[in-house]
Amino acid sequence: MKKIISIIAVGLIFVAMSFTLSDFYSSLTKVDYVEGSKTLKFSTKLNSGHISQVLKINPNTTAFEAEVKKYVNSHIDVYVNGQNKTLTFTGSQVNGETVWVYYEANGISDISSLKIKNNLLLDVFPKQMNLVNIAYKGSQKNMTFMKGKEVNEVSF
Repeated sequence: MKKIISIIAVGLIFVAMSFTLSDFYSSLTKVDYVEGSKTLKFSTKLNSGHISQVLKINPNTTAFEAEVKKYVNSHIDVYVNGQNKTLTFTGSQVNGETVWVYYEANGISDISSLKIKNNLLLDVFPKQMNLVNIAYKGSQKNMTFMKGKEVNEVSF
């Protein structure tokens, strides 16, 4: 019995240490197709500490949104049916440890393929994982981006 308790205690210590010694680096993007406006709407959730470290700016300053816009425009590319789409930044929102970034691609009537380059935070955090969930006309697709796999493509 003492041996079992010792093994469990050591295991719990290792689990606790793994959470305190390493940070978890991730972003989550939700992509929704709005048929009425023929728009792909992107909502990206980032850790405010991580993005502010990359941008070297406090997320609670007025200049933060402009820096986020430049950063997203240089680290996200979207191709619909093989054509590069311009992303329009529509805003950002800081909420404690989270930053929400909103942008969209307009003039999209039909999607047979969607290719995305997403290298958000990968240049500073090599263990960063960027997840993208796409909703298009009742279909759900998921993409994962990480160092060495910055481009992904799905078909509908």
